[in-house]
Amino acid sequence: MEENQMSLISGLPDDMALSCLARVPRKYHAILKCVSKRWRELVCCDEFYDYRRVHSLSETWMYALCCDRYGKIWFYVLDPNESQRRWKCVPGLPARALNKMGMGFEVIGKKVYLLGGGGWLHATNEVFCYDVSRNSWTQVASLSTARYDSACQVYDGKIYAIGGLASTRSDPYSWDIFDPRTNSWELHSNACAVPEVEDSVVLDGKIYIRCQASASTMSSPFYAVVYEPSSGTWQRADADMVSGWQGPAVVVDGTLYVLDQSSGTKLMMWQKDKREWVAVKRLSTLLTKPPCQLAAIGKKLFIVGKGLSTVVLDTSQTGSVEGAMVGTSIPGLITADKVLHCKFQTL
Repeated sequence: MEENQMSLISGLPDDMALSCLARVPRKYHAILKCVSKRWRELVCCDEFYDYRRVHSLSETWMYALCCDRYGKIWFYVLDPNESQRRWKCVPGLPARALNKMGMGFEVIGKKVYLLGGGGWLHATNEVFCYDVSRNSWTQVASLSTARYDSACQVYDGKIYAIGGLASTRSDPYSWDIFDPRTNSWELHSNACAVPEVEDSVVLDGKIYIRCQASASTMSSPFYAVVYEPSSGTWQRADADMVSGWQGPAVVVDGTLYVLDQSSGTKLMMWQKDKREWVAVKRLSTLLTKPPCQLAAIGKKLFIVGKGLSTVVLDTSQTGSVEGAMVGTSIPGLITADKVLHCKFQTL
């Protein structure tokens, strides 16, 4: 009998075998794939991923894109639940992505995407995809136009790549929408779409994009626009909210948090009912090692600084108090690589 026709586990129906194998911790999945072709196909298939998700067996890891002092791009992963938490390098980054700055970075399902980048005079529309279950990279459908430093967010199972500086032949006042089911991009254009993107978040079903303003037209160096995917409309963001959006932002349980690094390192929270910013915690720069990026899983914030030095805060235990915040920390690398992006992926 061919191997792919045999039972997953001898003597057990396949549905029971799936139930058993799906409970194996994610860090051992690479070993499962070495047992047999049948097990490798199972671990890499959507059925395995969906079973873990439906039965609350999924585990969330964090991926980071970094740049060393020579301008080379590196890709790292962290299992935040491991007893000895540490960042590990993920090998195999495509050669054409090794020296690309300004790439978009986003996650859908079990795949991580790198979008465009390269340089604003020589931006590309290339898109690379990392399948975490197969531990492999492929090149997928290209963006409709070249993009550099675009705003990348996921909404309703699709990737939105908005604005970004690009080559003169590209339209900076545009955005691409990627549907992973069809592996295709759809181009949209509107004068309200912004080319000079600083940061972006999804909040209350809308994509907020923090932008760099022209010195000749704006009194403040930054402003923000809001795109509502459900209606396809654009508008200016609340000026009070924008005034405190002075660093990387993340949304936790519908609340916007910002890491203000303009003077020390301070975690800020936007109280939308009162339309005001509240200082949550001050953190020691010796721990955070700015400039930092911000990511969240559940109620926990991960503040990732140079060399992937990481501080973890539980927002359910934070309050507006005086003094420096002491949180758990994760050791970084020996080198002082700059962190470009951080995203969580659940499998």
